[in-house]
Amino acid sequence: MTDTALPPAIDSHTLLVAAIIVHDRAAAKVLLIQRGPHAKFAPNHWDLPVGKAEKGEAITTTAIRELKEETGLIVHPAELKVAGIIHGAWGVEAPNGFLTVVFAAENWSGKPTNAEPHKHAQVTWIDSTHVPEEFVSTTRAALIKYLENGAAVIAEGW
Repeated sequence: MTDTALPPAIDSHTLLVAAIIVHDRAAAKVLLIQRGPHAKFAPNHWDLPVGKAEKGEAITTTAIRELKEETGLIVHPAELKVAGIIHGAWGVEAPNGFLTVVFAAENWSGKPTNAEPHKHAQVTWIDSTHVPEEFVSTTRAALIKYLENGAAVIAEGW
């Protein structure tokens, strides 16, 4: 037996995605984005800050990068806690399926802004007891489960 590491698995057929729940527990609010009217998937629906991993990128790096790109907020990797896993059998940009790791962060720096107005209609805090219905179903389910103090494993389309 050898201690030689295997090469990284960077040519996966399943799209790897990160989503992040920014939770202001004291104010009972979570930060959401609203997809724009011309989005390829779920136009005008609410969602968590979310995005695809770049080839060879660690999933925590994806979460931090996407949060900053979409909202301007900065989260330190040590602040990320796993809040759920979503495994979808198909997707608009993932015909072979996708795996989303949902993180939660309660500490960040910066003030939220719609940093991608060409993609999103708005970025705003919402009351965590009133999660909108018109929401991407898988990330909504993960958010609700997290807010109920639980982690979720969500499978869709299997």
